Amino acid sequence: MAEELHIVSGEKELVYETLRPQIEALLKGETDVIANMANLVAALKEAFGFFWVGYYRVQNDVLVLGPFQGPIACTRIKYGKGVCGTAWKDSQTLVVANVDEFPGHIACNARSKSEIVVPVLDANQQVIAVLDVDSDTLDSFDEIDARYLTLFCSYLAD
Repeated sequence: MAEELHIVSGEKELVYETLRPQIEALLKGETDVIANMANLVAALKEAFGFFWVGYYRVQNDVLVLGPFQGPIACTRIKYGKGVCGTAWKDSQTLVVANVDEFPGHIACNARSKSEIVVPVLDANQQVIAVLDVDSDTLDSFDEIDARYLTLFCSYLAD
C-alpha cells in the first residue's frame, strides 16, 4: 500500500470504517511492532487530529513511552497509576470523559481534558502495551472509539 491515507469527513464511525481497511493494508506483512505502532499512531492523528495519540510499552514493571504524535509526554508510568497504568492493571479499555475527575490522573499536559486508553494484548492475553489517546476537549470518546481502537490494537498482536 502506498503510504497515503484516504481520509473522509463525516460521522466518527464512517471515518473509522473508511480507515479500517487502510490500516489493515498498511500493517499487513510488517512484523516489527514498533513500526506498526508508529504507522497506526500517524494514521489516527491524521484521520482525527487527536491532541495526543501514542503507545506506552510494558517494560518489566513500568510503561515506557513508545511511538506517539503530539506534545512531549511522560516517559514512564507505573503499574496501576493514572489512566494508562490502571488500564494496564485491569487489562481493560478506559474511557474518561473528564481527566480531572479520574483519581490519580497523571497530567502529562494540562491541555488534556478527556482520554481513552486501550490495552494491547499478546496471544496469551497479556498486556504488552497501551494505546493512549487524549483530547483537549471534554467527553470526546465513546463506545465507537473503544470498539475501533480495540480492533486496531488487535492487529498488533497478529
